[in-house]
Amino acid sequence: MSEKRRSYDKEFKLSAVKMITEGGMSLMQVSRDLGVNENSLHKWKKDYLSDQQNAFPGKGNLKPEQEELRKKDREIARLTMERDILKKAISYFAKVKE
Repeated sequence: MSEKRRSYDKEFKLSAVKMITEGGMSLMQVSRDLGVNENSLHKWKKDYLSDQQNAFPGKGNLKPEQEELRKKDREIARLTMERDILKKAISYFAKVKE
C-alpha cells in the first residue's frame, strides 16, 4: 500500500527552516522533531536562503519572474499563431488573384 504524499503550508516550512537557521537546531534534529524527511528540509532551506521573499509560493503559484515568463510564453504562442494565420491568408489570396 502506498503512502499518501504529505504537503506542508508555507508557514510550516518557514518555521521549520527558521528552527535550523535561527534556532541553532541541526537539520537532523528538526527532521526527527517534525517528522519531515531530511531531504525535504534541505530543499526548503536551500529555497529559503536563495530567495527569502518569494520562497514557498504555494501550490499552483509561481514566483513573480516565473509568472512573467509564463505570460510572455503565452503571448509568443498567440503571436506565432496569428502570424501563421496571416501567412495562410496571404497564400490563399495570392492563389485566388492568379
